[in-house]
Amino acid sequence: MGSNDELKSEALLEQMKQHLSTDAGKAIVKKIGLVYQINIAPKKIGFNEVIYTIDLKKGEVKKGAYEGGKADAVFSFKDDDFVKIALGKMNPQIAFMRGAMKIKGSMSAATKFTPDIFPKPSKM
Repeated sequence: MGSNDELKSEALLEQMKQHLSTDAGKAIVKKIGLVYQINIAPKKIGFNEVIYTIDLKKGEVKKGAYEGGKADAVFSFKDDDFVKIALGKMNPQIAFMRGAMKIKGSMSAATKFTPDIFPKPSKM
């Protein structure tokens, strides 16, 4: 396995973790109340993926698979595509249609996973 230190997504997910502890973040948790698993691959979906859980029931972001049962939706991305979607530079529907994003689980839960849940980029 290659080095996972190079994922651009890691910094973004770290910002999201901090964002969820703010009032704006708590409002998102209250509104969505779902758990997402994000599989991020350095180069190709399905290979050397790093797994993150974005728990919008508890307001947590952590590395590793969800331990409280099954995530409501599981997304797979390449690192670059995840960053583009999170920053609002790529439309999630178009990414899905192009195969840049794969989804398993509840489609209705997946449609609530929008760039709005991410903190607005300030230091990127």
